[in-house]
Amino acid sequence: MKILDRYILQTYLKTFLSVFVILMLIFVLQAVWLYISELAGKDLDMDTILKFLLYITPTLIPLILPLTILLASIMVFGAFAENYEFAAMKSTGISLQRAMRGLSVFIVLLSVTTFLFANNVIPWAEYNAYNLRKNIAKLKPQMAIAEGQFNEIGNFNIKVDKKSGDRGQYLSKVVMHQQNNNRPGNYTVILADSGELISNPNSNILQLVLFNGNYYEEIHSKDPKEIQKKPAVKSYFDTYTMNVDLAALNDVDLDEKSYTNRYNMLDVGGLNYTIDSLQHKKSSEHKELAETLYGRTSINTLNANLTVETDSIFKGNILDLFENKSKLQIVNLALNTVTSTTQIITTKDQFMNISDKVLNKHLMALHEKYVLGFACFILFFVGAPLGALIRKGGIGLPLVVAILLFLTYHFIGIFAKNSAEDGTFNPILATWLSTLIMLPLGVYLTSRATNDKGLFDFDSYLNPIKKFLNLRPKNSVMVDGELIQYSFLNDYNNDKLINILKNHEELNFDKSVKPFALNQLLKRNQTIEDLKKQGVQIVDSFIASKKEADDAIDYSKFAYIFYNVGVILLILYFILKNNKFLEIASAAIDLSIISLLVYALYYVVTWLSANKFYKNLSFKTKPMNPYLMLIGLPFYGVSHFLLKNKIKEDLDKSCILNVK
Repeated sequence: MKILDRYILQTYLKTFLSVFVILMLIFVLQAVWLYISELAGKDLDMDTILKFLLYITPTLIPLILPLTILLASIMVFGAFAENYEFAAMKSTGISLQRAMRGLSVFIVLLSVTTFLFANNVIPWAEYNAYNLRKNIAKLKPQMAIAEGQFNEIGNFNIKVDKKSGDRGQYLSKVVMHQQNNNRPGNYTVILADSGELISNPNSNILQLVLFNGNYYEEIHSKDPKEIQKKPAVKSYFDTYTMNVDLAALNDVDLDEKSYTNRYNMLDVGGLNYTIDSLQHKKSSEHKELAETLYGRTSINTLNANLTVETDSIFKGNILDLFENKSKLQIVNLALNTVTSTTQIITTKDQFMNISDKVLNKHLMALHEKYVLGFACFILFFVGAPLGALIRKGGIGLPLVVAILLFLTYHFIGIFAKNSAEDGTFNPILATWLSTLIMLPLGVYLTSRATNDKGLFDFDSYLNPIKKFLNLRPKNSVMVDGELIQYSFLNDYNNDKLINILKNHEELNFDKSVKPFALNQLLKRNQTIEDLKKQGVQIVDSFIASKKEADDAIDYSKFAYIFYNVGVILLILYFILKNNKFLEIASAAIDLSIISLLVYALYYVVTWLSANKFYKNLSFKTKPMNPYLMLIGLPFYGVSHFLLKNKIKEDLDKSCILNVK
């Protein structure tokens, strides 16, 4: 390894390790704060807490490592540029790519190591962390009672609307199902307005005291006639005290590993096997549903008891062949069949949606292992040239830039994965989307840094777009490849402008000056009739074509506005919908549909006005191609500028020919 490569690698490793340790401490503290409710008040020893931190730490790597690489790259290469070390390298003929070469080898090795880590260590950590959390939750039942859902404590299933008190001992709106070992099922229900959990550290008995409630119990009978009467016992109580033996509950083995089937606990081999099984199961479920629905049609047995006359064709109502009683039976049978079939489809659809969500999560978990390594490599090629471009090292600006970039990268991934869970978005593409977006950014930044172009040189960004859309500075025109500015016409009085329209050649002006002089006069409230009275010759066809051109451009502006509003609201709809803001998402899609409908109306009117404009032109030119207009319908953010500039260009040509 050469001295330069060793120096760059040593500098990078120092910064990398420092940033990694700092971020790890921050995220570990955040994880402890996140799970503090599961750890507090459980009398855990130090070994258990250290185990918990040991298992949680590897699961933070997919979040910390990409941010570390991005931030370290910006800081190191920004410091090199700020201290003129890159200038010294370039003066000796060493390019940015050459400076990055040795470090790139390290990043490749780190990416491979990251994949192996994600495939082996992270599943192990997820497996142990999840099981440890489940076992810790069993230590104190009052901590295991979550609001708004049923929780199993001993032989009770308990649900509370709200907990209060310093230990969560006061309960509100209690619903309980008491289980009976000799009789499986929920036959005893207890409802109470409030309750309290009373426990003693020296006792294994937990007292549950309920206030103002009702007790319901279904009576079991062996007599079928009594069963039809559905006998039950109901009673009311002011105070009802129950004792729960916690000896078995608190005898928890924290090292027990009973949960093994979560998708984030599997390596690549396990995920591939599970995905194949889920896909096979999904295919079998679809086939079984198809066979069930086909069997319910009774097509195979429809003609079993009928003698078919092939030489006759009946064109009337088939129900007319039956008596009224049979008609009623047939209609009732058909209605019942349709209703039951609909219920089957609805129920099956719900189960299939759950199966699809599980399959999608496994697919995303599989590709997350691959994408993590690629993300590390790509974010390096985003951060390194970005640091060289901003020419700033240290913690200040590089930290801000790195956080903004990483948040963009991270939230794109989150939104895409949320959309992919229910099948709205392809799960594989959703996993790779944020990395694929960063790939062209890395290529572009590396290219700019190599060519010594500034990061904020906006002309180099905008000039290709302006050239494609034929956008020019105001009051300017291209003549034989040269840009001519006519902004000086703003200082001319009306007489000078009229003289330019009449005698532009004598005044040594190019003929392209005439449209700008005419527009300047019209802005000063000079009418066409006023100009004619002052000796300006204007052909009537030009007047008509100018009116249609102005109308078409105005309509196009309104279409452009409603198009942008509709598209933005449509994007917001998908983002809000997949992040559980359903009411706002519903309003967004309604407004989006209205905006796009108004846009479509203005689009049609724009097209009609543009066609009228070209019919009134006094010279032959190609009108708007209807196929291009149709293709431009979903891309009006670009089509608007192309349409507006073509109409203006053709109107200026007409002005040159028809105004003298």
